[in-house]
Amino acid sequence: MISGICWLPRGAAKPVPVPAPISEEELAAMRDQAADMAAEVVQGSDADEDAQPSSSGSSGWETEDGEEDMDVEAAVAKARAAAQAIASTSGKASSSTGRAHIQAAAGSLEAALAELDMDHYDSTDDEAAADIDADGSASAAVMSRALGGRSAGIISDDPYMQQGGNSSDEDDDKGLYDLDSEEKDDYVIRDSDLLILAARSEDDVSTIEVWVYEEASTSTGGEANLYVHHDILLPAFPLSLAWMDIDPAGRQAYGNMVAVGSMDPEIEIWDLDVADQVEPACTLGGMDPAAAVAAAKAAKAAADASSKGTKKKAKQKAKKKAKAAEAQLRPGSHTDAVLGLSWNREYRNVLASASADNTVKVWDVAKQQCEHTLRHHTDKVQAVAWNPAESPVLLTGSFDKTACLVDMRTPSGAALLWGVSADVEALTWNPGSPTCFLVAAEDGLVTAFDARGGAGG
Repeated sequence: MISGICWLPRGAAKPVPVPAPISEEELAAMRDQAADMAAEVVQGSDADEDAQPSSSGSSGWETEDGEEDMDVEAAVAKARAAAQAIASTSGKASSSTGRAHIQAAAGSLEAALAELDMDHYDSTDDEAAADIDADGSASAAVMSRALGGRSAGIISDDPYMQQGGNSSDEDDDKGLYDLDSEEKDDYVIRDSDLLILAARSEDDVSTIEVWVYEEASTSTGGEANLYVHHDILLPAFPLSLAWMDIDPAGRQAYGNMVAVGSMDPEIEIWDLDVADQVEPACTLGGMDPAAAVAAAKAAKAAADASSKGTKKKAKQKAKKKAKAAEAQLRPGSHTDAVLGLSWNREYRNVLASASADNTVKVWDVAKQQCEHTLRHHTDKVQAVAWNPAESPVLLTGSFDKTACLVDMRTPSGAALLWGVSADVEALTWNPGSPTCFLVAAEDGLVTAFDARGGAGG
């Protein structure tokens, strides 16, 4: 199911998305995991050493056939005795040349035994012990092996993990060394490519997909091409999208961001130029983690203090729980799902949101806070849209079967109102005539209005 869609301007995206950066918290977690794994390796080595039987006499181990294995030291001693016996018969040899061959054979046997180093055949414990520092802690070598070559965020040299051949330094820098020429051609985003954002949900998994549309040309074999370039995993069902070019962290003058409204009372802003990210660049509104933890502790304490009560007390508790849930939200947050979003192209730090809590909010993305809350609708607000010519003018549509016009230069002023035949599903301004707008209703009717005619016109 595709629940939202929007275009990206040409040239806004980077040619190749960059890998998601690793935070200090993630690095600390990796170091702790490496230390725990290294400790397990060392403890396992000590346990194996304690479990090994004595080398004196018979080994005490039996094969699958039930026969006792030959003692290694006895076998080596027997081989050496045989070599010496052969050497002692050298006087009976028919010539000095024969004696030389016999001595060479004995020397070869000694050399072969020395190369095999049978005395340390099973001494893998020595390697683990060699990885223990003077203070008894596991060294970086054990940590590196425990993490498959990774230790504390550093990748150690591994001869079995070599980059593919025939890759240029430029490809390595872009992370394209493991792609063939056709895949590289598809992965690099060009300024001429048309990009589409789609919010998709399937089997309880929600993602934002970045689609690339290549127009028919000689390079595409005369046919148009449409494919998913990369996607972003979302924590909740997406309901609305709005592209924006402002970086809420202020790291760059122009970014490639998307605001996502979902079933949760928050707005997540994701960086479309970062691949494999697990957290948004920022979140507007939503739950306050610290307040949620405090509320959970308070609720548990109240439940422990009183397990029974009258119906009146039960109703009071229900009201208190509702207030506690609202108290867990960040200041200025919506209290229900975010159904619509619109970014202001003139005032780039401004974002409008429509919610099932019957309100419209205007956010300052740079400050990451709500600036205005509009309550001119009496039911769920489904859609919002800034005027392309008059940037402070905001159009809103609701399930109360009305479309309203608000001038944010005077947000407390009365809103102009137009009635429609059913719940508003979508609305948009006419790009060719910015004073006109169209409203789509639940009954399938699309109605055009001219704001110059006044309310209801």
